[in-house]
Amino acid sequence: MSAPRDHRVLIPVDVLEGEVVPETIVDAFASIPVVLLGYRELPDQTAPDQARDQYGDRARAELEELRSVFEDAGCDVTSRLAFTHDRLETFERVAVEDACDAVLVLNPAPVLETVLVALRGDVNVEYIARLLATILTGTDLELTLFHVTPDDSSQAAGTELLETARSELVDAGVDADRIDSTVVVDDSPTAAIVEASADHDLLVAGESRPSVRRVIFRDRAKRLARRTVDPVLVIRGEYLEGETTSNGDSAPDEDG
Repeated sequence: MSAPRDHRVLIPVDVLEGEVVPETIVDAFASIPVVLLGYRELPDQTAPDQARDQYGDRARAELEELRSVFEDAGCDVTSRLAFTHDRLETFERVAVEDACDAVLVLNPAPVLETVLVALRGDVNVEYIARLLATILTGTDLELTLFHVTPDDSSQAAGTELLETARSELVDAGVDADRIDSTVVVDDSPTAAIVEASADHDLLVAGESRPSVRRVIFRDRAKRLARRTVDPVLVIRGEYLEGETTSNGDSAPDEDG
């Protein structure tokens, strides 16, 4: 296994809409550095500078209160504030700028005991295992590794993928008794994942290639988050792009 590096998770929160991070999420992510992104998505006719002047003080106060909740749980947390015309591009940009390994799409999480990890065939299993092992530190969360294959002929390859993932998790320090594996045959991966996630409290979707990041944020993870009541953790690619994208902001984010 290659040398580990620091991990970090981006948690975007619409602070002006009263969106909160459930205590179960705070506790589960206390073992990994977190970047809290307080954001407000604006209509096209509203300039970010105008919104910052009008709502900035309130948004900063809400963000600081949320940050203190993570700090009280012992979490290494930093915060950023953004007023933007495109929240998904802002999530993407900040994730790159702050070298975040994953982005948590918040949904209600009154209970957090089981995690469904949906793996594609092209993911970097070792990388995902290291990140998951970091998140699992200090928790009792149980994992189900999940893979959707289009037909019976590729089922063996899916089983091998999950066995590899299981071995990497165990090597990273996760108790084997906490890990289960399931391979299903279905020509609609998203539908199969949504159905399986109904029996779990957190959905983890892993991808490996930075070139498909836009698809991750704008399609698969967005649809999964919309169709499930669980939080969705989208694991980004191991190799982070150095370039940023334009997101409609006319002023830089504020950092804390």
